[in-house]
Amino acid sequence: MESNLEGTRIAALAADGFEKVELTVPMRALQLAGAKVDVISLRHGRIRGVNLHEPASKVRVDKTIDETNAADYDGLLLPGGFINPDLLRQSMEARNFVRAFDTAGKPIVTLCHGPWVLASAGLLKGRTMTSWPGIRDDLVNAGATWVDAPVVLDGNLLTSRGPQDIVPFVRAMKQHFAGAQVEGAAGRAQTSAPQPSEPPQIVLNVMKWLPRPSLRTAVGLGLLAWYASSRVSRRTKGGPFKALLSA
Repeated sequence: MESNLEGTRIAALAADGFEKVELTVPMRALQLAGAKVDVISLRHGRIRGVNLHEPASKVRVDKTIDETNAADYDGLLLPGGFINPDLLRQSMEARNFVRAFDTAGKPIVTLCHGPWVLASAGLLKGRTMTSWPGIRDDLVNAGATWVDAPVVLDGNLLTSRGPQDIVPFVRAMKQHFAGAQVEGAAGRAQTSAPQPSEPPQIVLNVMKWLPRPSLRTAVGLGLLAWYASSRVSRRTKGGPFKALLSA
């Protein structure tokens, strides 16, 4: 089923550390269907994507959260990644932005670790959904029923497990934003699927063969550690190293 999204405005809420394929592929699909997509973030400029833990290309931010309003959009896209939703869920503005879409009954689509933001916004009680299996317990503890399916639809909320389901996710996303029937999506469930018995083998294999950190990465991490310890040292005497030792 083709989905015509001409004239539809979608907010893509993302921060540094978004999983590249989970933002760029859905964005492009929405644009090809006629939608106008704005990247909304915590800061101006360009935010860095990742492929798992490896840095990927950047995406330009159209507006910061404080410069926009959920009323200006017809739907919300929340990509995942390990870092991106962790940053967003700590932002009061991001939580309020997401809540506004849900309160208005507007479609929200998210995948992988993206539902972390919904959990922190207090939107998961009584909802049926899926996600990256590793955050299954977080969502269940937030009140959701978690099912192991490529795409799950519960009212205005459409969720998917991750990059492995990007094809059915994109198809369902376009139908959901178009207000059409979502084909092939699982619906509401009474009980959650069991916890995973082991982490995904593909991720273990990828991490095994990742290259060593570059000198630039090592220097950057060193500076970050120095900055963090310096902040601690403001409350103690003797400098950051003494502060670390006494922490």
